Amino acid sequence: MPFPLISGDRSHFRTVNEFARDTGWLHGFMTFMAKDGIALLAVTLLAGWWIARRNNSPQQVATAVWGALAALVALALVQPIANAADEQRPFVGHPGVLKLISHAADVGFPSDHATGAGAIAAALFFVSWRLGLLTALIAALIAFSRVYVGVHFPQDVLAGLALGAVVAIAGVFLVVPLLSRLAAALTRTPLRSLIVSSTTG
Repeated sequence: MPFPLISGDRSHFRTVNEFARDTGWLHGFMTFMAKDGIALLAVTLLAGWWIARRNNSPQQVATAVWGALAALVALALVQPIANAADEQRPFVGHPGVLKLISHAADVGFPSDHATGAGAIAAALFFVSWRLGLLTALIAALIAFSRVYVGVHFPQDVLAGLALGAVVAIAGVFLVVPLLSRLAAALTRTPLRSLIVSSTTG
């Protein structure tokens, strides 16, 4: 049985879709964010690693690494959830919507883009709140852009952001301690320079 849209979600989608029709000047930016915005998250992960290394903090390095792993773990959870929810994409049930990018007519709940973005943003808050805030802004833009271009309902991206964030935060307490010990051990190997920037200690 298809997953029911939450109350008002169709209306919210139509509002965003009408906004997209009226803002042609935004199409290029929103299309980029919807398709390639994930590349910006890769940059923030690298920035997180660099900040952690500069701070000589194996724990922060482990947290930045966990940000990438958390996105993969969360994305692995998306597929069974999506298959169980069996929610149609907006352009499938409503062929008249404005659709700015090509996309397969597969299930859409939750959004995998938003899930990965939510995981990375949540993890990076534990490295640097400023970087976390910037990444959260990027994640929100990615999520909104997926609705703007017509391939997701709002509930899809909100659920994705929440799923990714929950996985990342849980892992900060359950996984990062193990990764931190591994990172600390690596400071006594030739890979030390990947973990800390200082040459002493």
